[in-house]
Amino acid sequence: MRAVIFVNGEIDDYNVLARWLREDDYRIAADGGARHLEALDLAPHVIVGDLDSIDETLLGRLQQQGASIERHPAAKDATDLELAIARAIRDGAAEILLLGAVGGRLDQTLANLLLLAQQAGSAPIAIAEGDQLARVLRGPQTLNLTGPTGAYVSAVALSEEVTGVTYRGLEYPLHNATLRLGSTRGVSNTLASSPAQIAVESGILLVTQQFPSTAKP
Repeated sequence: MRAVIFVNGEIDDYNVLARWLREDDYRIAADGGARHLEALDLAPHVIVGDLDSIDETLLGRLQQQGASIERHPAAKDATDLELAIARAIRDGAAEILLLGAVGGRLDQTLANLLLLAQQAGSAPIAIAEGDQLARVLRGPQTLNLTGPTGAYVSAVALSEEVTGVTYRGLEYPLHNATLRLGSTRGVSNTLASSPAQIAVESGILLVTQQFPSTAKP
């Protein structure tokens, strides 16, 4: 099962957002992220959070449509998104996609991106934003990349260092390289062939990939 968590960030184009969705997704709204589901004329299966960002009228309407509510106190040690991820894992998600997780408040955007580094459970987590997809590699691991040649691919270290970084099928190759936290060495590469690969031996690497509108993610 794939869980899609709608977060209360800014979304500019719902037509672009809809391309990431599947009919059989398990839909979770992280508090005010429910507004994105309403804009897409979809209903969440679960709403998670302290519910301080969701309109009460909308909340009542979604409950009538069958949405379950997991309410948390306002004074809590985790964001609504982190709680929603925990709920998705408890409910059996094999993979998790976050939508609306960037944009708006800078602190929330940074925290949401770093959540990818924190999560080390059985369900891989990705973030989609517009035509881009962000995923995390934990060494030793290999990520296969498919898509049209020329599409952007970037890699950014989320741990102090990432070792054994090897690219295959990218315009600017690396072999057994080390990327360090704060380095921009891995930014703005492109696909030279498909499929391509990024492999790491140790550390945590954030990989973002562009999917043009004519390409299926």
